[in-house]
Amino acid sequence: MTPANAGRYAGPHLRILGACWVAYGLISLAAAFVMLIYSGIATVMFGTLLSRVAYPFAFMNLFHIIYTLVMIQSIVCGLLGILAGPSLLAARRFGRGLAIAAAFLSLSRIPLGITLGVYTLAILLPPCVSPGAPLTAQ
Repeated sequence: MTPANAGRYAGPHLRILGACWVAYGLISLAAAFVMLIYSGIATVMFGTLLSRVAYPFAFMNLFHIIYTLVMIQSIVCGLLGILAGPSLLAARRFGRGLAIAAAFLSLSRIPLGITLGVYTLAILLPPCVSPGAPLTAQ
């Protein structure tokens, strides 16, 4: 497969990717909402682990920073997925960029993020050609 005809092989996969990104976006937004609702419980649970730690307040601050960053990442992945899904279904040009950005951000989210992110990157990124290798159609 050459870069010139790589787009025609991605065609059937765009509908699958579009539907998966919309579903993943909704799941990510729901996860962020649940994290927001249960943040108090998560704080109490983490706080009980810190009863015998030397600097519990520093670790609690670190917990809040990481928890907030994970929540923000979930919201951003959800919004990008919801924007990328319909764009891929409609075969819009900017949908590819949105989906690639969402794929890179979702690679740290186990198991759905890794699965969908790798599948998206495998379909939407151009194939790697080693330097000096001739481009031949297969």
